[in-house]
Amino acid sequence: MAIPARPAMSPLPGETRAAFAQVDAAQWSAAAREVREAGGRLAALWGADHRVAGTGFAAYAAYATPEGLAVLRLDMPAANPVYPDLAGVFPAAGRLQRALRDLLGLAADGAADERPWLRHGAWGAQEFPLRRDFDAARARPDEAQPYPFVRVEGDGVHEIPVGPIHAGIIEPGHFRFSVVGEKVLRLEERLGYTHKGVDRRFADFTVAEGYRLAGRCCGDSTVAYAWAYAQAAEAVLGVAPPPRARWLRALMLECERIANHLNDLGALGNDGGFGFALAQFSRLREDWLRQLGATFGHRLMMDRVVPGGTAVDVDAGQAGAIAARAAAIEREVHALQAIFEEHSGLQDRFLTTGRVTADLARSLGLAGLAGRASGQAHDLRVDFPVEPYAELGVKKVVYTAGDVSARVRARFDELVEALRLVGAITRGLPEGPVRTDPGQARPGAFAVGRIEGWRGEVLIAIEAGDGGLIGHAHVHDPSWQNWPLIEHAVMGNIVPDFPLINKSFNLAYSGTDG
Repeated sequence: MAIPARPAMSPLPGETRAAFAQVDAAQWSAAAREVREAGGRLAALWGADHRVAGTGFAAYAAYATPEGLAVLRLDMPAANPVYPDLAGVFPAAGRLQRALRDLLGLAADGAADERPWLRHGAWGAQEFPLRRDFDAARARPDEAQPYPFVRVEGDGVHEIPVGPIHAGIIEPGHFRFSVVGEKVLRLEERLGYTHKGVDRRFADFTVAEGYRLAGRCCGDSTVAYAWAYAQAAEAVLGVAPPPRARWLRALMLECERIANHLNDLGALGNDGGFGFALAQFSRLREDWLRQLGATFGHRLMMDRVVPGGTAVDVDAGQAGAIAARAAAIEREVHALQAIFEEHSGLQDRFLTTGRVTADLARSLGLAGLAGRASGQAHDLRVDFPVEPYAELGVKKVVYTAGDVSARVRARFDELVEALRLVGAITRGLPEGPVRTDPGQARPGAFAVGRIEGWRGEVLIAIEAGDGGLIGHAHVHDPSWQNWPLIEHAVMGNIVPDFPLINKSFNLAYSGTDG
């Protein structure tokens, strides 16, 4: 059969290098194969209910290609919304397709795995909470059914269920281990316990207001989410942030990266039996968060990135203080890294543990920091830099071993680089205003924002509706791509190493429960 004609791509507005095309089912499938053959990746997959406009439903696929982001839309009739399976080409699409079925009733034709993903009995099998006619106020009986985990059979094989409620303060997730003795034969995850209906909730906000919801989708990445949202919103609104605001956004994004890497390095040391690391990195993180609170008025910098610019400015004294704090922390981080590398007990726990090869990472679409530790050299700050990153010369951190040790080293390197960037940004801040009036969106305008958060690429798509409201929006966290890789990383390791392997990825529950 002849390959369908390639769809004509049109540039999307905004600073994200992205193009858009509306396709038919044959082009949808052919484009996925072509992207895969060219070395591209699936960046996101989502859907929308367009029945009010009379066009039924739509599925959207965003692909990361060497030329930029390619976004495809496939329309489907309201009576039978079916689209061709993508998981056979991009395995990362599997859970996304299951979520589309649970939330919107869009079925992937030919999908190998059709088990529910986000439906835990809170709504019926033929109810879809992201459809516009779904009545969230109606009482529903508990229709939860046992989840059909894949069973491993054999002599001496037994199962260990962990979660969904855990001993700590982390969010809920169920992990089902199949083991012989302490050796893990298989791990299967079950997530989605905190689904929030974010895509539908966006319709209650104007395009200029939606940053508040975006910044709360995943609290440890509030700056990355808000910046990705602002990129899309500014493209829809037809405005550009002032230069000083762009630099302040980068400053806050790197500050967020620093806070999270400090947290993770302490926890990784602790999970490796080295409590000293937890104490020292916790101290540094608390010092850093207090500095952020003093500089930006909020320890996590929530609601500081807004469409049109930023909601906060810094004076010379504040810029100098945060740069000095970064320099002080960098000195201590170098000393702690030397201790990590000389600690034989830690290295014994880290080396070869939870390995994800470069081939497996490429095949399954491992993204972000974890991907870079497995040879996947993708970082938007370098590959498609927005102002001011092109001027800052960000060092891309890439390792190939793909084990806990590589992910720890990548964290140390990215932490040190982020601390350097804080100094460079504070020295280079241009003068001028920090916000432009966002105006009002044109109905039907569509755009995508894409930012390299500390975990990886955060993507947000916005379509404007009537009266300045959001017609449809979608947020995508890199954890969607990365959660399945933990199932592979833990195989062949022992059960006590799971917390260490899991923490070396430190993926979001909330980010995938939108």
